[in-house]
Amino acid sequence: MLQSIRSASQHWLGKVVLSVIFTFLIAGVAIFGVEEFFRGGSSTTVATVGKTPISAEEVRTAYQNQLQRYQAQLKRTLTPDQARAMGLERQVLAQLITEAALDQKTRDLGLAVSDAAVLRAIQEEPSFKNANGSFDRTLFFQTLQRAGLNEAMFVREQRSVIARLQLADAIVADPPVPQAMREAVHRYSLERRDAAVLTLAPSAAGEIPAPTDDELKAYYDNNKASFRAPEYRSLNLLVLEPAALAKPDEVSDEEARKVYDANQSRFGKAERRTIQQISFPDEAAASEARAKIESGQTPFEAVAAERGLDPKQLDLGTLSKAELFDPAIGNAAFALEQGKVSEPVKGRFGTVLLRVTAIEPGTVKPFDEVKDEIRREIALRRVREGGFDKVQDAIEDARSAAKPLAEIAKEQGLTLLSIPAVDAQGNDPSGQPVAGIPDKETTLPAAFRADVGNDTEVLRTKTGGAIWYDVVKIDPSHEKPLAEVRDEAVKGWTRAEIEKRLVAKSKELTERLDKGEAIETVAQEAGLPLKTVTDIARNQNKDDLSSDIIERIFTTPVGKAASAPSGEGRAVFKVTAATVPAFVPGTPSDGQLVNSLRTALADDMLGEFIAEVQKSAGVNVNQTALRRAFGGEY
Repeated sequence: MLQSIRSASQHWLGKVVLSVIFTFLIAGVAIFGVEEFFRGGSSTTVATVGKTPISAEEVRTAYQNQLQRYQAQLKRTLTPDQARAMGLERQVLAQLITEAALDQKTRDLGLAVSDAAVLRAIQEEPSFKNANGSFDRTLFFQTLQRAGLNEAMFVREQRSVIARLQLADAIVADPPVPQAMREAVHRYSLERRDAAVLTLAPSAAGEIPAPTDDELKAYYDNNKASFRAPEYRSLNLLVLEPAALAKPDEVSDEEARKVYDANQSRFGKAERRTIQQISFPDEAAASEARAKIESGQTPFEAVAAERGLDPKQLDLGTLSKAELFDPAIGNAAFALEQGKVSEPVKGRFGTVLLRVTAIEPGTVKPFDEVKDEIRREIALRRVREGGFDKVQDAIEDARSAAKPLAEIAKEQGLTLLSIPAVDAQGNDPSGQPVAGIPDKETTLPAAFRADVGNDTEVLRTKTGGAIWYDVVKIDPSHEKPLAEVRDEAVKGWTRAEIEKRLVAKSKELTERLDKGEAIETVAQEAGLPLKTVTDIARNQNKDDLSSDIIERIFTTPVGKAASAPSGEGRAVFKVTAATVPAFVPGTPSDGQLVNSLRTALADDMLGEFIAEVQKSAGVNVNQTALRRAFGGEY
């Protein structure tokens, strides 16, 4: 949160430190408000790092802030099970243990942050500055008061954060990057290879006869997992969306007309102008240049040339007023007549002269064309301001009274969505996607965690709606008998047989190439297409070569042959050349590489240091208290 921390985050070391040890304090204050961060602690200790305890209240607070952070990023609510599947609880505990270990280490080393340093950081924090850019003590205390904090608590937290950064800086500041490492990375990233490639299509395997019963049975027995029917569930969904409750017909023309008159720019195309600009060091220089232009002494383009601008640098582009970053420039440009030169304009980045060379007039759609859209917007706003909550509360009350969803839907005039069978991926028994399931990525995982008769939780949709669901029936996953999947098994056996034959054939061709036969001769005798591919780079597509082929080309010595899968077929290749540009220390590219590797080295060093600090201090976790802190299993 503090300026010193923000400044550190712009430096490579700061980024490493923040990624490994930065506290939830800053993220929580910046995103969710400080009020969630400093609450009274519980006497229950979840973990102990050396002599430093971590309370259940600290764990719960950090967990809630991190959960809210993820939900803001994902733009949807996470259930406890989803958060647990993401490992959120372990992340939070590991973070708190790391912070506690580093705090104890700073104390052991006698590392302290002076009052002056903390005061300077607080005074430089933009959140505590007024409109004039000065530290506002009243604003500072108002912020703490709203959060229920006192100055001592806030300063103590800031002192801890700064001390951790100082410790990390002492450990990993400017680690040397060995030249041997830079050369290895240079060689890996810039090496290029050439190869001659033979392509074996599935037809190269020859005609595949139908499998015998014994062959098919053996294939089925070895691949039963491929022939399992997934678990299917029958669901009832009651979806409440604000749009479904909106009643546009109840919005009058007069109400819609008021919105239209106040927001006409929304219902059309804004005027756009092609604008040219010349910058000057001051208003006097701009006025002198304008006088020359207006008198006809010097054309606008000539003035631009005198200022070192070529014609391409004159144009700002064809823009609407809203697209211009600088309001002063926008106001002046859209007040000009076409072809005229403006008076000197003081913009954010200096004084300029403007000229408008073309004007595209704006247009506005007539009211009758957009009134239905406006009515829907007004109706939807009314629902969100009160009607939605009323219906949602009524549904929740009915659920508490154990009413089935079908009855609730009828009472509220809503449509119940009944799904006879759906798997966890959203497909029906025929393998086709089931239509109409809202927010599948949230609804289906929740439905597949529940059981028949469970009291399920309400889910939130991305559009602000709600979903109630019941699991009506569960058809467990089971093995399909061979008779039911015979056609699929035959196709699978055939694909496996083709692959086996192509592998054998590619092995034979590879051996011939490694014995010295020319690849042209091998290709001609085998009746296979041959192509030469040059300048192949690691991890980059090239001439339809699969990633498997490219990876294998770079693990095969020059002059040797190998093979790799290629779509439904296979490819045989011979590496014909490998080149690497000379490594020159001290070049700009080497400097960029040094910075990148230094960050990675510092990350590793800091991780090792933190692990050693925790090992030395000793970490004990009270699993019972931890489960209690999270309100369930861990």
